[in-house]
Amino acid sequence: MKKDKQQLDFEENLSQLEAIVAKLESGKLKLDEGVGLYEEGVKLYQQCRKRLGEIEKKITQLNENLDENEFN
Repeated sequence: MKKDKQQLDFEENLSQLEAIVAKLESGKLKLDEGVGLYEEGVKLYQQCRKRLGEIEKKITQLNENLDENEFN
């Protein structure tokens, strides 16, 4: 199955977010660097949450269509 751009973007964003978390947890950053990374991480988190919400909505719609088709 070919992955679409949104799925790749999600996976890429998640990978970047995980890398940011690891850097922040290392405790080896200067304060300004940490704040900048934290800000970037928040943006990536928001993008991931948005995409997951879209996927959840799509799955809900598919399930509703499946339920409707079972009774027809």
